[in-house]
Amino acid sequence: MLKRRATIEETRDAFRWDIPKRYNIGVDVCDRIALNTPDAPAIIVGETVTSFAALKALSNKIANVLSGHAKQGDRIAVLLPQRLETAASHIAILKMGAISLPLFTLFGPEALMHRLRDSGARVLITDAQSASVINGIRSELPDLEVVFSVDASTEEATDLHSALAAASDQFDPVDTAADDPAFLIYTSGTTGNPKGALHAHRVLLGHLPGVEMSHNYFPQPGDRIWTPADWAWIGGLLDVLMPALHHGVAVVAHRFAKFDGLAAFELMKKHKVRNAFLPPTALKIMRQVETPPEIELRSIASGGETLGAELISWGEKVFGTTINEFYGQTECNMIVSSCAELAPAEPGVMGFAVPGHEVRVLAEGNNEGPIAVRAPDPVMFLEYWKNPKATAEKFVTIDGEQWLLTGDTGMMTETGRIRFVGRDDDIISSGGYRIGPAEIEDCLLTHPAVQMAGVVGKPDALRGEIVVAFVQLADSFSASEALAKEIAAHVKERLAAYEYPREVRFLDTMPTTTTGKIIRRNLREMCND
Repeated sequence: MLKRRATIEETRDAFRWDIPKRYNIGVDVCDRIALNTPDAPAIIVGETVTSFAALKALSNKIANVLSGHAKQGDRIAVLLPQRLETAASHIAILKMGAISLPLFTLFGPEALMHRLRDSGARVLITDAQSASVINGIRSELPDLEVVFSVDASTEEATDLHSALAAASDQFDPVDTAADDPAFLIYTSGTTGNPKGALHAHRVLLGHLPGVEMSHNYFPQPGDRIWTPADWAWIGGLLDVLMPALHHGVAVVAHRFAKFDGLAAFELMKKHKVRNAFLPPTALKIMRQVETPPEIELRSIASGGETLGAELISWGEKVFGTTINEFYGQTECNMIVSSCAELAPAEPGVMGFAVPGHEVRVLAEGNNEGPIAVRAPDPVMFLEYWKNPKATAEKFVTIDGEQWLLTGDTGMMTETGRIRFVGRDDDIISSGGYRIGPAEIEDCLLTHPAVQMAGVVGKPDALRGEIVVAFVQLADSFSASEALAKEIAAHVKERLAAYEYPREVRFLDTMPTTTTGKIIRRNLREMCND
């Protein structure tokens, strides 16, 4: 755990990794806690509280059932929303020494087919609704031997709970090395099919400093955590679920079919949530709630898009705490973070390199450059699944050392923090200026009419590119030419003349990824319409 120190420099100097050679995430986050505090709450679903002892028994039963169909190193997919069986299945797979493949329930048939076929998954755990989707592509999945459903048995799937009824709640976990594969999480790039990022068991230990820092020295007595981010993604799975269980902190399991700001406030109040990972999109939606219930959180972490002064100021008023921004990606997550208890927030700035991770902007002085992470690093992925070429392209050698290229551009601030400028392919080149979209999007959000904003470059014969802003309006506003001009002037007055959007377009719904990030690639395509 991070030790409290007066400055980030002292914190970094005092930190040392403790990565054992033999390590298993499933044992660490479940069996170890069940041995010491068996009755402590682990997973909370509605009114049902599952203890660590009960979670151990359930995950052991699942491991015994799955062991009849898969072995160490095999890929086992979990296609479920946030619920008890989701957590127990991941833990069971890890204790087996198999590789867990998290899948998102909103994936369509093609997305599921690519991931299941590319990974060669042998077993799938899902529910009745998703089982019917899988049934339509089953003929395209030659490696998939069995589908288990957490609902009643159907023609498409075997009833998991019926199988569990006959299974033992005793299981001897596989003795895995810290470098043995544990998770295969697919990440969408800007081109080509999604690539599978293969992570070792050590990835959880690699996440811990960033989680502890972004949640103001997590855990503290009375902590209880929730996130709307699905556990199918690294943000929900390894920023919240697994780190919390590692620390013996209860996790509230609930994901809205469609995120509702007021319902999120009410959920956190009902369950006495003290810590939350709220992606920027969720925060922007919650900001539209006029009279939210009074709640007080100890810590809020957010990542995925840069936060501006407006959101941070609103968060302090509504939640009673400063939102800590963090940064990472599927291949190498939780490597940069702010921490309000360590240093005041700098709006628009991601934060410091988390102790234990060496993060650098590959540029002279305070100039913009690629953000890179020195290898090896416990949180860093092993490889892209069956894609050595893409794996090699992710790294560069500098002075004999390997560095992972994040694909993002940033710059170092005078305080030693890292400012996110944009994805390499998101940078706008206009009239000789290099413009990052994040700062303009933050400025747009300070206009009362703007609920969400995405900024891209549009080809222009004179300037090379011009700035185009796509805006999703707050409920009480209507699109008009006059409002578009007002929004553009709002940016021009607050930033630089070369940064203001020369076109403002209104959207009913902003295109976002399943993790809430704005898909600027789609916005660029709309520029041609």
